[in-house]
Amino acid sequence: MPVVRVYVPLGRAGLEELAGTGALAAGPGSPRIAYAVTSRLERLAPGLDLEDLEYAAFSDAVTAAAELRAAPSDRRVVASADADASWVAPREDAPVSKVLLTQPVPLARVASFHIDEEGPAGFDEEADELLWYDVTELDDVRSFFG
Repeated sequence: MPVVRVYVPLGRAGLEELAGTGALAAGPGSPRIAYAVTSRLERLAPGLDLEDLEYAAFSDAVTAAAELRAAPSDRRVVASADADASWVAPREDAPVSKVLLTQPVPLARVASFHIDEEGPAGFDEEADELLWYDVTELDDVRSFFG
């Protein structure tokens, strides 16, 4: 079955959910917003290679992660995961990389976490300034939230 790399913005609650249940909940009645390379993104950015398109989707996820901060000192967090294509429903609104996950994403499908090096006072708004953590370092990522 084809897989789609998705970028899921997370806050403290999302990290705790992932650690506690072993999955990011999503379903037809309660989809989870994520970001991915969509056909619409490909049409609007002709000539970009897959890596550049993935970076565009990742950047949109980083922007969305900023809105999930529960406290001003919280860091932005994005999980990169591989979802079955049937779990991903494209959206027609902006940004064009926005998709809905319609099935839970198990921890085993999460590849990595991306997190600000410092809290909001010290972070750069650019997506490429986030630190990379392997999925096995979930507890380390959670520790940044105190």
